[in-house]
Amino acid sequence: MISFPNAKINIGLNVIERRPDGYHNLETIFYPIKINDALEIIKADKLSFESSGLEIPGRVEDNLCIKGYHLLKKHFDLPPVKIHLHKHIPIGAGLGGGSADAAFFIRLLNDYFSLGLNDDRMIGYSRQLGADCAFFIKNKPVFAFDKGDEFEPIKLDLSAYKIVLVMPPVHVSTGEAYGGVKPAPVKTSLMELIQLPVTEWKQHIKNDFEISVFKNHPMIRGVKAALYEAGAIYASMSGSGASVFGIFSETPDLKISDFGCSIFRNC
Repeated sequence: MISFPNAKINIGLNVIERRPDGYHNLETIFYPIKINDALEIIKADKLSFESSGLEIPGRVEDNLCIKGYHLLKKHFDLPPVKIHLHKHIPIGAGLGGGSADAAFFIRLLNDYFSLGLNDDRMIGYSRQLGADCAFFIKNKPVFAFDKGDEFEPIKLDLSAYKIVLVMPPVHVSTGEAYGGVKPAPVKTSLMELIQLPVTEWKQHIKNDFEISVFKNHPMIRGVKAALYEAGAIYASMSGSGASVFGIFSETPDLKISDFGCSIFRNC
């Protein structure tokens, strides 16, 4: 059985306060986009994981799909499976690729072995694997708050626009991104601002990580500027970076040579 986990972008991101547990309260908009991995499971004699496409860093036993298998194995008599992941969603890009793989893997196990889990139970399992994993169970636009793991559905449809995503050859660690942010309350919540016309987002919707990340990585700042120069209605870094997306009325004529990095069109 095979599925195609998709990425997401963050439209706006406000870091509001540091929590006593060391995390941060924030607010952001999660919006699914059409950049996909491919994830397959088949019955096997023993549990295994293999990947192709982009290289996945870290140990196999730390992969969220493997962790998801062991999590469900505690409650269900799961047979061993062979997992194959073809990685296409850029890694370390603020696109939630690993979280999407984990959530789609739980859905795959549920369907393949007829576990009878509804969305709420799958969300409960996904939440244990990562803050934004649960988003990918329903996979619809949400206003995310608290640690980024509480969601409220919103009406947001960007299908009339063209989304272009650029992935610079830059790595931004989560620690680096948070280290440069000064948490502060917001005057107007993103829940309200996202209702504005897309043509007004540039003046009102921001990503708090951009200030420090752009200072440390001028290339990322340059990508955002280039997207605006190419006619983007709105452009922003996604999450803590390093990817940057632009929303256009029509598909722009962009070339890899314009950026020196990967371009994903019509996301």
